[in-house]
Amino acid sequence: MKRVLSFSTLRCISNIKQNLTSRTSLSLCSRTVFFSPSLKSSSDLKAMDLSDMRKKYKGDDECFEENQLISLDPIKQFGEWFEQAAKCPEIGEPNAMCIATATKDGRPSARMVLLKGFSNEGFRFFSNYESRKGKELESNPHACLVFYWEPLNKQVRIEGTVERIPYQSSCEYFHSRPKSSQVGAVVSRQSTVIPDREYIRQRNAELEEKYKDSEVPMPDYWGGYIVKPVLIEFWQGQTNRLHDRIVFKRIKEGESELDEMQHQAKGDWVYYRLAP
Repeated sequence: MKRVLSFSTLRCISNIKQNLTSRTSLSLCSRTVFFSPSLKSSSDLKAMDLSDMRKKYKGDDECFEENQLISLDPIKQFGEWFEQAAKCPEIGEPNAMCIATATKDGRPSARMVLLKGFSNEGFRFFSNYESRKGKELESNPHACLVFYWEPLNKQVRIEGTVERIPYQSSCEYFHSRPKSSQVGAVVSRQSTVIPDREYIRQRNAELEEKYKDSEVPMPDYWGGYIVKPVLIEFWQGQTNRLHDRIVFKRIKEGESELDEMQHQAKGDWVYYRLAP
């Protein structure tokens, strides 16, 4: 890797010397290079090779086996792992999760949001209903959540259907937020195109002044969602890449017989192990 970078840097310096009359600036100390239009495009640079980037996870003596489940209720098992993440000083936001949604014709998109609560009913988060994710959930009410707690070498993947939570519940949470966050939710028509940062800065200042001495009304395009899980996977990394994957799946109404290698869990859940 170092050889590739050195070669690229030398080539850039050589090209810059050949274009001294162009408006080109090179700062080796800050490693910043501004290329002139006459230089080769970045598509001519060699591809970045990341094949040697890997880290050690846990050894086989620290594997995650079925007898280590604290509960056959996957929500309680999630709560146990979440508590471990919340107590880990190296994890800044244990409730940060990636949520993947898709259009009706299957075009996916993903982004990070914050989990704001969970229970036997499901996993709650809040967002703008008119955002890209909001529009996708309107036409295709299914989502996948992923929590990755790197210092613990653990992740949880959750698949489920998505519904809006009651208006009153959204309103109560909205007004529990800092006032600046309430104003921000009103200001931002999430995922719409805006001219520049100054536009939203001015709009924010206007509304802060407007609601300086009054309550910020919750906009009708903002509120909460709940992901009702149908599958929850608990993953733990192993250094030899034989990772542990224990999956809980909610059986459908009318299904009674267990498939081969499935085990009965609590309620309408079954669990089983997947190959890594």
